[in-house]
Amino acid sequence: MHKSITVFEQSILESYGERRLADGYSVNTVEKQSNNLQLFLIWLHTQTQQCLTGVNQKHFDQYKVYLCRYVSPKTHAKLNPTTCRKRATDVRTFYKELMFMGILKSNPLQNAKSPKAPKPVVRALLTQEQIEWLMSQTVDFGMYGLRDRAILECYYGVAARRMELAQLTLKDIQLEGEKCFVLVEKGKGGKGRYIPLYPRTAFWLSQYLKHVRPKLASLCSSLHVFLDSRGKKFNGAQLSRLVRKYLLMAGLDVGAACNALRHSAATHLMEHGANVRDIQEYLGHSDISTTQVYLTVTQLQLRKTLSRCHPVALSEAPKGLAVKGYLN
Repeated sequence: MHKSITVFEQSILESYGERRLADGYSVNTVEKQSNNLQLFLIWLHTQTQQCLTGVNQKHFDQYKVYLCRYVSPKTHAKLNPTTCRKRATDVRTFYKELMFMGILKSNPLQNAKSPKAPKPVVRALLTQEQIEWLMSQTVDFGMYGLRDRAILECYYGVAARRMELAQLTLKDIQLEGEKCFVLVEKGKGGKGRYIPLYPRTAFWLSQYLKHVRPKLASLCSSLHVFLDSRGKKFNGAQLSRLVRKYLLMAGLDVGAACNALRHSAATHLMEHGANVRDIQEYLGHSDISTTQVYLTVTQLQLRKTLSRCHPVALSEAPKGLAVKGYLN
């Protein structure tokens, strides 16, 4: 517990967290929300000398200004607008729930608004040719290369998020019979989804499970699918470093790691005519507006292709005399 937060406030945060878990939110989501609320309470005490129950909309507006102007002492960078919006929104949701929890008689932030954030832009994209070149970088690394090929293939074939793949267990995979699939049970927000495994992805995954995982497994492996050299499950940072290594080896500095494969998979689906709703289900998006970002990407890609290939785009504009015959 931070020294700026009272015991009373800490107990409320714990009760609120339990309530969110009971409502079906994932542990990871609740922990992030709790951290954002603690940051708000620390600011509240140090900047306004108010306690949790003394908040009004003026305080909230001051906090939004603080978030907007905040500069990290370590990186000297301002907060991402999306981060500002998320922190403010978590505070608004918290005070709404405090009224239902009987701690406040009314919601002091009922008319408050969260700061706007720009729509996300997908930039880390690879072409299908670049995907194949990336996969080929694993061949010189023996059994670890086979493991890494299976990881890369799953990121692209399943379009998993970084931690979804890290948390994948043996019981989540079906590799026998006609219908192979991966169950992403611990998706973002606690939402799970089934992803069909097609022959290519299933092949590399099965080869890893047959030839490599048994050699890496140890008492600490549990049922996790992907194991590091010590037999432990990968954490997020390890997976990012692994994918980044192969991207750099392939000469593909796209400014992202695991998400480059996820974004590329979704964009390739869109380019080949997949339905937005199907892609939403595939990616595990709760809001279709998140998926529609890829529509913009494919439209930009279409414009580039037309500019390069369409005869109309490659020809010059006619001279004014070209219409003379029509006007006589």
